[in-house]
Amino acid sequence: MSNPRDAHRHQSLVKAYDIRGVVPDEFDEAAARTIGAAFVALTGADRIAVARDMRGSSPALAAAFAEGVVSRGAQVLDAGLGSTDYLYYVSGTLDVPGAMFTASHNPARYNGIKLCRAGAVPIGDGTGLERIRAALAAAPPAPGDEPRGSVQRLDLLAQYAAHLRSLVDLGGIRPLKVVVDAGNGMAGLTVPEVLNHPWLDVVPLYFELDGTFPNHEADPMKPANVADLKARVRLEGADLGLAFDGDADRCFVVDERGESITPSQVTALIATRELTRDPGAAIVHNLITSQAVPELVTEAGGVPVRSRVGHSFVKALMAEHGAVFGGEHSGHYYFRDFWFADTGMLAALHVLAALGAQDRPLSELMAGYTRYAASGEINIEVADPAAALAAVEAAYSGPGTQTDRLDGLTVRLADGSWFNVRASNTEPVLRLNAEGPDPATVRQLGNVLLALVRGVGLGAAA
Repeated sequence: MSNPRDAHRHQSLVKAYDIRGVVPDEFDEAAARTIGAAFVALTGADRIAVARDMRGSSPALAAAFAEGVVSRGAQVLDAGLGSTDYLYYVSGTLDVPGAMFTASHNPARYNGIKLCRAGAVPIGDGTGLERIRAALAAAPPAPGDEPRGSVQRLDLLAQYAAHLRSLVDLGGIRPLKVVVDAGNGMAGLTVPEVLNHPWLDVVPLYFELDGTFPNHEADPMKPANVADLKARVRLEGADLGLAFDGDADRCFVVDERGESITPSQVTALIATRELTRDPGAAIVHNLITSQAVPELVTEAGGVPVRSRVGHSFVKALMAEHGAVFGGEHSGHYYFRDFWFADTGMLAALHVLAALGAQDRPLSELMAGYTRYAASGEINIEVADPAAALAAVEAAYSGPGTQTDRLDGLTVRLADGSWFNVRASNTEPVLRLNAEGPDPATVRQLGNVLLALVRGVGLGAAA
């Protein structure tokens, strides 16, 4: 090992689902080069697709990764700037492994890589990332005897957009005005291609590609980051608003009143649409989505499949069950017809098609997919997450409750309420989600849980 300190900081880049760290303190070109060479060894591929987001560090890191790939004799298919689902399209349609350089919704000082096998099959801890971690801990690989690979430039953005439009019929929609907040991320590049339709009047908000994120963080899950979108929807008298995160793989929706539509509502809407063309199909939902999702799926004749949180778990279950669609509370939406991969842009097309096919406003349309009140995700800082989970489980172990440990702790109460508490993979935080028949019940349940955690001296609300 040539530099133990570098090896240690580079190893910390590898997370449960991707590679991510601060540039250059944690993630630098040397690490990217090593990862490129290791990725060739992991996949055994002779061609690897690479795409990148608009962050200032992305071109140099992607180029270093490419150098690692060609040093091992493989060819780099440089797909250029694009969203993460664009990289999945390239990987799926060309049947090659792929690497997307992005740190998604993280601040500007971060960057990372999302890796997939041929056909956009995800790579996570236990399915390949552990080998990347080991390569970063070892000495840099010596030059091999094989001839160097090459770099081929590709531009498949128009084909990507055409493929998405082929999956959702917008032919009969009424005219719609839609405000789109790209958050200075990659949706600023992909939305003009995908939403290029004569009946769509797109009002752009922060479409300039700028990895410094001068207007707001590219994380629409935080309410502050959709405030401008909500205001612009009301100002324009628009039919709806769409917000994308930095790499544009997640989509969030705002109705004509400037009110947020939850990802659970969107999941239920798309699930029922997909079940009309594939009756009886399986639909995967993570355990944080509203109880309304499996209820509506069942009522529509589908088979709901409950998943742990995280794209690798959702995609694996979709493949196992041949599911036509999957949705998560975080705004990730997965489609069988898109290699079981997630694409916020395809979800947006489904919402536009559903809205445009009838005359009601979006708020009325989505009311049919809402049955319960929800807390949203509450982060609770704790000194010992395992002890906090044990304390909550002990308090809710009596008659009238049902518990399971599929992902963290889920408790179902006699009044129909439920909550889930999960430990974060990266920080001393518990993530609480609760749902019940009405807001007052959910608020009271949340207060009781917060008091319980604080009462054992383990933390406070973040």
